[in-house]
Amino acid sequence: MRQPSHGGNLAWAAAVAGCSADAIVDFSASISPLGPPQSAIAAISSQISNLRHYPDPDYSELRLALGNFHQLPIEWILPGNGSAELLTLAGRELAQAATILITPAFGDYYRTLTAYNARVLEFPLLSAESGVLSGIQNLLSNATCFQSAKPPNAVAPQHALNAPLPLTAPSTDYALLLNNPHNPTGKLFTREAILPLLSQFALVVVDEAFMDFVPPDEEQSLIPVVQEYPNLVVLRSLTKFYSLPGLRLGYAIAHPDRLHKWQLWRDPWPVNTLAAAAAIAALQDEEFQAQTWQWLPSARQQLFQGLTSIPGLQPHPSAANFLLVETQQSTVQLQQKLLQQYQILIRDCLSFKELGDRFFRIAVRSHSDNHRLLTALNTIVNSP
Repeated sequence: MRQPSHGGNLAWAAAVAGCSADAIVDFSASISPLGPPQSAIAAISSQISNLRHYPDPDYSELRLALGNFHQLPIEWILPGNGSAELLTLAGRELAQAATILITPAFGDYYRTLTAYNARVLEFPLLSAESGVLSGIQNLLSNATCFQSAKPPNAVAPQHALNAPLPLTAPSTDYALLLNNPHNPTGKLFTREAILPLLSQFALVVVDEAFMDFVPPDEEQSLIPVVQEYPNLVVLRSLTKFYSLPGLRLGYAIAHPDRLHKWQLWRDPWPVNTLAAAAAIAALQDEEFQAQTWQWLPSARQQLFQGLTSIPGLQPHPSAANFLLVETQQSTVQLQQKLLQQYQILIRDCLSFKELGDRFFRIAVRSHSDNHRLLTALNTIVNSP
């Protein structure tokens, strides 16, 4: 069985571990361990009899629930079959300009950009001496044009973030794709750092798949300003925070004209009846939301401190529900040992070409699961 490029492949993990998929403790997929909410489960059960009917093609109730949640007119909201479907639609527009991408980058970004033969400029986050967003802004301020962009499968240059590049094309011919909090580092960009860039690109797509995990008094979403910028698209996921990845549900927030165009490009009924019902219930579940914001900081800190205490492991601070960890030994070997000896699955970072075999990513899980992982890691790392 082929090794997965995404996390959460329990069939592969079970084959390696020699056990059932149910026995695997999955740290590879950044999904909340608290869900799914009972409110969502109840909503799914209530809609079983409606499976004989097609979903509402306009998803009026779902869009209304999302509109109430974000205080937006429903015309600015487009539900999708996971944020992955909406990213594919965004990729078609990103390909009309050269796309700036902060690396290491989620593999699906390359998938959609490659599908439309987009040109890509990569900016390394981990090696940047100053903030990567301010570096991009410096380039725009000091030069009206960028160096010719490379196709997605080319080796991109590691640009100095404080130096202008050779001039070949106007900056309005460029787009920006970033995620916030950043995956896989967990870095949270401030709204103030992103705002100056919105007026300097033809299109800005911000993937906020993990923004739900940031408490309301700390979150940096661009949704509050989306109506001020017709070139801004915000992508959100409902599956990670509410632990519903099997339902495949996300949504885009953007100018209604753009969303209407996207609707013409895609298949009908992308969101199934059960997913729509679960989403409506989950959005209204304030108790579950508060429980998540209360659980995450202490669980993440427990995991971070435990990793720091293990020789050879260096976790990166994170605002999301996962941690990126640098290791002195092969991640592939570590992953195999954890599976075969402890039935624990971690996410290798081989799909992030800048990271390779010396980084792994782990989700924040319950305190007991985190303790189980730390005990296993400590034993493996310290064994001869």
